[in-house]
Amino acid sequence: KNSLNRLIRCVCGKKIGPDPRNFNQRVSLGRNDLLIRTFPKSEWFNDYLQQLDGYENFFIAMDPDTDLSNVTRPRALPLLTPFTLKDNTVRHLWTTFSDDQIDLNYANPVVLLAMVDVLLSYLEQGADYVRLDAVGFMWKEPGTSCIHLEKTHQLIKLFRAIADCAAPGTAIITETNVPHKDNVSYYGNGHDEAHMVYQFSLPPLVLHAVQRQDTSILCQWAQSLELPSGETTWFNFLASHDGIGLNPLRGLLPEDEIMRLVTELQQEGALVNWKNNPDGSRSPYEINVTYMDALTPGNCSDAERFSRFILAHAILLSFPGVPAVYIQSILGSRNDYKGVETFGYNRAINRKKYQVRQIEAEMADETSLRHAIYHELSRLIVIRRNNKAFHPDSNFQICNVTPAVMQIKRTAETGEEITGLFNVSGHTQTICIDIENGFDLISGETISGKELTLYAWQVMWVK
Repeated sequence: KNSLNRLIRCVCGKKIGPDPRNFNQRVSLGRNDLLIRTFPKSEWFNDYLQQLDGYENFFIAMDPDTDLSNVTRPRALPLLTPFTLKDNTVRHLWTTFSDDQIDLNYANPVVLLAMVDVLLSYLEQGADYVRLDAVGFMWKEPGTSCIHLEKTHQLIKLFRAIADCAAPGTAIITETNVPHKDNVSYYGNGHDEAHMVYQFSLPPLVLHAVQRQDTSILCQWAQSLELPSGETTWFNFLASHDGIGLNPLRGLLPEDEIMRLVTELQQEGALVNWKNNPDGSRSPYEINVTYMDALTPGNCSDAERFSRFILAHAILLSFPGVPAVYIQSILGSRNDYKGVETFGYNRAINRKKYQVRQIEAEMADETSLRHAIYHELSRLIVIRRNNKAFHPDSNFQICNVTPAVMQIKRTAETGEEITGLFNVSGHTQTICIDIENGFDLISGETISGKELTLYAWQVMWVK
């Protein structure tokens, strides 16, 4: 770290940017989107607007007449945003996502070194996991798509090499809400880029399986999963502070089936964010909804809502890789339309902030859905943690026994084996499966025989 600081001072003449120890508070306003863009109230951007020495090319100024029609757009918003500098000149800056997120200029070595210093600060303070947010858009070259460019991969290799040298064992995680084949490219050769990639195809595919009561597409995709090395694994999730991404479905589901899913969820109260396409059309980019409300129609009983939700998260916890559970999910949250109205953006539907006393009272109510979800999901997490077969390095086999019943078999190096069975339908399913002296970790029942009955939305972990 000291040698890099000396290098930065040598190149820049001074240390550029704020003290990394205060970086969250002063630059990203408490968010962790550190490696692609900064925010209008950040110290770096203010120094740029004030035209201070060293900040001239921190951001990407572009002539608004430049042909940028090939640039991949994740939002239906302008790519360039005008900002007025101290001398009253106007510059149009690259804003991939919105006018409140200004892209950093990684072609400027000063910016790259400043961000390396930020990375080292996190490592110095003991970060075990570092997320590279929206990393696919890092490098810009007009005339190209400006996504997944080779120099983006070179930058990730640099960050990985630094982490491996400065803090061996730290995991680099890339966040790229894109089709599966592009997403997995961020593993590199399995040794030189991400240790984990966000498994963006999993949330919409599990949702699709529950909505259609058919696991065929989910299983077909899962059977194709391959890791490039033993140094990598999947970062699995169903919900996050963003919406349910639809780009990861493209290439896995026909576009008319994606639109059918979007339309049905809209009819149930979900909101949708859109993106502009190079041909001038637009496509749905993400569904904005809590995962609870996405899985269940409005007229659903709380008992069925509970069963569907726990089933989906049992699939998450069984999947090969590392599972992540969003706080709104473990709290059993529902759509927050008041939040959307208050803050004026669709993603607020799944970002509700709670008063401690309010949420504690609701969680303590043993008749509430929140209480039931929190305690059952917590119980499954404990079961998972206590069984080696669920370790990320364990082998897996995934298939559908029937269209409605999915099977995930996990086998540890020690030979311990757990077979997960998931009935994604509202009907009882009887399947042929030969089990001798089995034990369902969830219900506590002994399982034995050549036939097994699963009730509507039931899940079993048979050991």
